[in-house]
Amino acid sequence: MPSRKKTSMFASAFCTCVSSFVVICVVLATPQWVSSEVRFSRTGSTVTVSLTYGLFGGTCEQFVEAGLQVSKTTFQVSEALSSTRSRSLNVATIVVLVLALLSSLLSSGFTCTNAVSNPYQTFLGPIGVYTWNSVCGVLILTAMILFPVNVEGNSLSEELAHSCSSSLQTHLGSKHNYGYSYWIMLLILFLNIASLIIIYFYDHARYSKKKEQERPIENAPKDVILF
Repeated sequence: MPSRKKTSMFASAFCTCVSSFVVICVVLATPQWVSSEVRFSRTGSTVTVSLTYGLFGGTCEQFVEAGLQVSKTTFQVSEALSSTRSRSLNVATIVVLVLALLSSLLSSGFTCTNAVSNPYQTFLGPIGVYTWNSVCGVLILTAMILFPVNVEGNSLSEELAHSCSSSLQTHLGSKHNYGYSYWIMLLILFLNIASLIIIYFYDHARYSKKKEQERPIENAPKDVILF
């Protein structure tokens, strides 16, 4: 059976891994990734399309220069996108987050296993926890890069705005504000780092204790009689 110290530290790491898993689920499920205001010219007026969307769906509404507001409508991102590049990057972001979800789940399983048993010398031990937490962190960073690249580089908001109205003409400008669904991915990184730090301190303390027990004979007390 594992020691009380080992159980408590790996249980703490398990809590951070489970929290990371839950936050990734929130990131995937919520549509508050970005809010955009896209301005277009139309015959005799200027139209501003206000969009709030995530990886799967969102809402949009139009404001005409004269003060007229068109009712809010919902849309599915996959159906609204016609550009192959935009669609591919959106799918890639979803896939990366799903992989991060799986790696977070594996990390949770490994920390739980270590909290109730002693698989020190196998991949199920601290090495496995280090690996899956690191993989999850890298995947989250990748998702945080891919989404803004799609918004800014592939004019994702402008393309989605055209799906809300077919009468839009010249694009005049856009403003983007990233929402909580995007920024809470930083919390996932923090939770992964916290898990790594907890396991590192436990592993380092165990290694130091092991080295202490393997002190060379010259460090033994001088009054030891050798035969």
